[in-house]
Amino acid sequence: MTQSAAASPYRLHQDLVAGVVVFLVALPLCLGIALASGAPLFSGIVAGILGGLMVGLLSGSHTSVSGPAAGLTAVVALEIEKLGSFEAFLFAVTIAGAIQIVLGLLRAGNLSAFFPTSVIHGLLAAIGVILVLKQIPHLLGRDADPAGSLTFLQPDERNTFTELLHLWGEIHEGAIVVGLISLGLMIVSQWKPLKGSLVPMPLVVVLAGAGLKLWFDRLGGEWLIQSSHLVQVPVAGSVREFVGFLAFPDFTQWTNPAAYMAAITVAIVASLETLLNLEAVDKLDPQRRQSPPNRELLAQGVGNVTAGLCGGLPMTSVIVRSSVNVLAGGRTKLATVIHGGLLLVCVALFPTQLNHIPLSCLAAILLYTGYKLANPDLFRKMWSQGRYQFAPFAITLVAIVLTDLLTGVLIGLGVSLAFILHSNLRRPIQRVVEKHASGEVVHLQLANQVSFLNRASLSQTLRNTPPGSHLLIDAVHSDYIDPDILSLVREYKQEIAPAFGVEVSLRGFRSSYQLEDEIRYVDYSTRELQSKSSPAQVLRFLHEGNERFRTGRHLEYDFRRQRHAAAHGQHPLAVVLSCVDSRMPAEIVFDLGLGDIFCIRIAGNIVGPKILGSMEYGCSVAGAKVVLAIGHTQCGAVSSSVQLAAATARGEPIDPLLASCNHLGEVVEEINHSIAGRIDDFHRRSGDRERAAFVDQVARRNVQRTVAEIYARSRTLRGLVDADRIAIVGAMYDVTTGHIEFLLPDSYGSNLLEDLADVVAKSPVVGGP
Repeated sequence: MTQSAAASPYRLHQDLVAGVVVFLVALPLCLGIALASGAPLFSGIVAGILGGLMVGLLSGSHTSVSGPAAGLTAVVALEIEKLGSFEAFLFAVTIAGAIQIVLGLLRAGNLSAFFPTSVIHGLLAAIGVILVLKQIPHLLGRDADPAGSLTFLQPDERNTFTELLHLWGEIHEGAIVVGLISLGLMIVSQWKPLKGSLVPMPLVVVLAGAGLKLWFDRLGGEWLIQSSHLVQVPVAGSVREFVGFLAFPDFTQWTNPAAYMAAITVAIVASLETLLNLEAVDKLDPQRRQSPPNRELLAQGVGNVTAGLCGGLPMTSVIVRSSVNVLAGGRTKLATVIHGGLLLVCVALFPTQLNHIPLSCLAAILLYTGYKLANPDLFRKMWSQGRYQFAPFAITLVAIVLTDLLTGVLIGLGVSLAFILHSNLRRPIQRVVEKHASGEVVHLQLANQVSFLNRASLSQTLRNTPPGSHLLIDAVHSDYIDPDILSLVREYKQEIAPAFGVEVSLRGFRSSYQLEDEIRYVDYSTRELQSKSSPAQVLRFLHEGNERFRTGRHLEYDFRRQRHAAAHGQHPLAVVLSCVDSRMPAEIVFDLGLGDIFCIRIAGNIVGPKILGSMEYGCSVAGAKVVLAIGHTQCGAVSSSVQLAAATARGEPIDPLLASCNHLGEVVEEINHSIAGRIDDFHRRSGDRERAAFVDQVARRNVQRTVAEIYARSRTLRGLVDADRIAIVGAMYDVTTGHIEFLLPDSYGSNLLEDLADVVAKSPVVGGP
């Protein structure tokens, strides 16, 4: 049996469980939303059934559940009052559905991509907070507010908070016992032994609640749970009476302009709420699937046309039912369809039995769902992402709690837009002060889109450029630059910058902007820079370049321009003798450009006649100011030399791969000078870590010996050192951390030692003792 086949029954069970749970939650919500909207109770049930069966099948979402929406209650109540009858409103719902179909065909659902994540998370958290606050009264037996109401201002002229202040005189003993037991069962369901239970805990809660209700009926008195604290599904005495619950649209309204205005209002609000909820549900989906928004608008449009024709409330994707679905384990649209089928069957065949379910046990399920949506981890996560994420999140949350879903989300979107504009106004560019070999360059990198809104802050940034500095305005990554910005750049370059001695360089501007690339600062070695730099200054350039490499703050080099410049001559600042090892390319670890240094690479960074000749040419002819011999940790050449020396000392066979290298002996012979007399120390070291430390010590001594050999064997270089024209310095590079430690020799009497010592003192120790 394949894995997918084996998983199929499990998924079916998950969707079945989720469908049952969503049905239990949706039933009172459908009735409550209809009550809060001033519509017939059965219209909420019709919308719930169509949302599950029809929209559930047509939708491309795996986890979204549609039905009558709490966010539409105020709109529905107002439009019914304006049109004068529910039947007239049904005509508007039918037209609204048709408008949604057109919006789907026009791909208006793509607007959902512009909803900020912070607002979506604020919506989820707000729904969680509202569920907790709104369900506490129902949990304790106060059911004055309709179960589906999520608005701050309630029909009983109280609000979400004042409702809590009036609880204690109005709670019901039987309902509160059912509610607290139900909540306890929901909490207990998270214990590990119960998590894999085949029977969903919400179903257990509902059955327990109904059982307690029947028991309290026998006790009577204050324990008796009245119908006002129970689900109240309309009960039909016959099929004809059941069909009579349905209402039908008044098509005479086709000449009434107010009906079309109501249709447009419902279509826009329902579509916006659907797209918002769809984005939010996708955030909850454990499999992170993306629902097609345009297909969702089409599905909702078909559903609302049918709802208008059959007497149902307008519907949207509903965040409360959808989040219950996800948290109950729903993974495919089958759960949505099951919930719609159960609504149809149970309302038609078992309405009396459904009316034994206490609202307090359903409130426990919703309250627990609310806590899961607004759990502290979400707040910590949003806080950790900084104020530009947390502020819109928090404001959206508070706004939804204090108003309603749609108003709160619009406020959140407005705040997010304000933050985006504020950020864009203040940061149209990235300003970096780069330390080049020739001095500091203020690098202004323009954003991808630079609009007229950025003019004020860019003007201020330009005017704050220090007098006498080099300024590079970089448009390489810009796709669009507003004409106002181009005018500002021209004015600054031609009039303002010369007055303050600022040299302006341009890069990346399109030819149509009439601002040609012009590089006036130098980020590569020139004869002038070379002649003015002392050995100590060159060593400082190398040290600062390694710090940039180590911390990831590389300079921006225009290698194409450098290539053309280097074609006319080369003026290296240093000659670097490094190992052939691939982990330490000198230009990269020192963050240098083309032509800044001469590189000599050889296994073990040893010295020989040809290498000395190259160094002499680099310093005496080409003008380099520093000779740097640099080794590194975990050096393969040094390690091989140590292994050969250890094997030879003990008469052990030599590694065949090393023995096959015909010319390796010359390298080993040079490195052996740094091993001589210490091989016994290597044999005494048992662990790999200790032996690796020994190899690093040999590599360090090898560098120091190479420096001494260069000075001793080259009369030309020795003369330049003695004349304070160059310095010969060693270094060790840590391949793990990227640090370079400079090793200053004291074997020659150079007057430069004091200047060099200040730079060397800033370099970290590499390798350890």
